[in-house]
Amino acid sequence: MIEKNAIPTSHADEGRKPRSDGEQSRERLLHSAIRLFAEQGYAKTSTRELAQAAGTNAAAISYYFGDKAGLYRAAFAQQSANPQDNIALYEQPHFTLRQSLEGFYAQLLAPMQQGEIARDCMRLWCREMLEPTGLWAREIDQNIRPEHEALTRVLARHLGAPDDSDDMHRLAFSIASLALQHMVGAEVLQTLRPQLLESPQAIDTWLARMTDYALAMADVERRRLTIPPSPPTAQRQAEGPA
Repeated sequence: MIEKNAIPTSHADEGRKPRSDGEQSRERLLHSAIRLFAEQGYAKTSTRELAQAAGTNAAAISYYFGDKAGLYRAAFAQQSANPQDNIALYEQPHFTLRQSLEGFYAQLLAPMQQGEIARDCMRLWCREMLEPTGLWAREIDQNIRPEHEALTRVLARHLGAPDDSDDMHRLAFSIASLALQHMVGAEVLQTLRPQLLESPQAIDTWLARMTDYALAMADVERRRLTIPPSPPTAQRQAEGPA
């Protein structure tokens, strides 16, 4: 079944290699596309609008990206990285759990150093979830899944638990959500407490705090795994005093 607004895949994702004197034009197109696609969605954004916003012509879209679909794929992939490169930052056998969590959050928060373009990219990802073209499903399968499973393996190794257990997956999702809330809720943070995002140093502070919070979450799970659960209240009452 083909999804509504599905992006055709007949063109190369990267389009043609840009001319050495045209990199700025290509970047303007890409940044304008991220903003417009995030605001209006793929179907409602025309090539004419894209070209006008970038101060160029529609032929530039064909030259650099192949077509509108190629430009959309490039815009959506702007914040994506090779998952194995990301995983290498936190799944290392000699890392302590703190070092692994620092590496995990470092690769997640790195785009936030880019300011407004990072927020536009996150808006585009949210738009893709609401109006799927097929790219979000591919992102989950090719990037998010392997990175999540790597974090689960790291946690399981340090906590002495099976890495395919629901408990480890639950903990991995919870740890990742600290950064995801920060990314998705960037506009709320910017409105309520702008100084928390205003500089690279502010992002570094987030990284340090999130690592501490995640370690606390892991410690709770470690204790839960090692301390037998107490019997239900009704059972304890029926048993009477020890």
